Amino acid sequence: MLATRKRRKGPGQEGLITASPFLLPSLIGLLVFSLLPLIISAFISLTDWNGLDQLTAPGFFQEHFIGLENYKAILSSSEFWGVLWNTFRYIIMYIPLMLVASLGVAYLLSRQRRGVTAFRIIYYIPVLTSWVAASMIWKSMLSPEYGAVNNILAIFGIQGPGWLLDEAWAMPAIVLVSVWKDMGFFGLILLSGMVGINKAYYEAASLDGAGSWQKFWKITLPLMTPAIFYVLIVSLINAFQLFPQIMIMTDGGPNGATQVMVERIYKYGFRYYRMGYAAAFSWILFAIIMVCTAIQMKGQERWVNYDS
Repeated sequence: MLATRKRRKGPGQEGLITASPFLLPSLIGLLVFSLLPLIISAFISLTDWNGLDQLTAPGFFQEHFIGLENYKAILSSSEFWGVLWNTFRYIIMYIPLMLVASLGVAYLLSRQRRGVTAFRIIYYIPVLTSWVAASMIWKSMLSPEYGAVNNILAIFGIQGPGWLLDEAWAMPAIVLVSVWKDMGFFGLILLSGMVGINKAYYEAASLDGAGSWQKFWKITLPLMTPAIFYVLIVSLINAFQLFPQIMIMTDGGPNGATQVMVERIYKYGFRYYRMGYAAAFSWILFAIIMVCTAIQMKGQERWVNYDS
């Protein structure tokens, strides 16, 4: 009979055993505060729970379980498709404008000029500002009668629109405020990618007679595609989660012109006490975000350049 040898633990196993006590608190936190709420919300989405009855009450499942009825009701309602269109309308306006503004900020701040550090701080201040405070200020500034924006336009003989009170202008106003708030954050990410480009490429291009625009189009932009891709992923997810500026500046109005996905989830759950319906809404939003992210991940193979 062949003698059995005791199997030795590999270096990876020993490292995992050693690190386990240190990883355990984070793992417990992940289970309790992330995975468990996901499981509970998935269960709630299959019920007509109002958010007030006890989930652990006897007979709760038999009384409130309705299966996929919430999902059927949402997907068959005209409200959902209108809200989804409003969300995509925001994304269509927000992402290109935010990307152009962030690229412009990154390009200007990448120049080695006197006082550029102070300007970097100034551009980042809106990121540090609370959305509640920023929304309140912009709501006042966009007032059609007494707001600073329309008063400035009046100096040049331009009659400003109703902004947040006009169905056609309410969403563009939200987009402008969002771009103002976010361009410093995304501009900083793009700035880090821009300053990391090897200067030898620009020197070689200068020897070949390339101008500033050719350098930007042929060198800077292609080598920044990994940073741009990251910005697109994060900004798309953030855009789908549009909420505080809507609630403070328009509350979904006028006439539902700025109703978006998260705003509907909040109101159905905490104003109308239809927690099961709101949970189903949130899972549909999760599925939409996953599909859009997967499309982006697949599409990046065609245009993202990781060769630096």
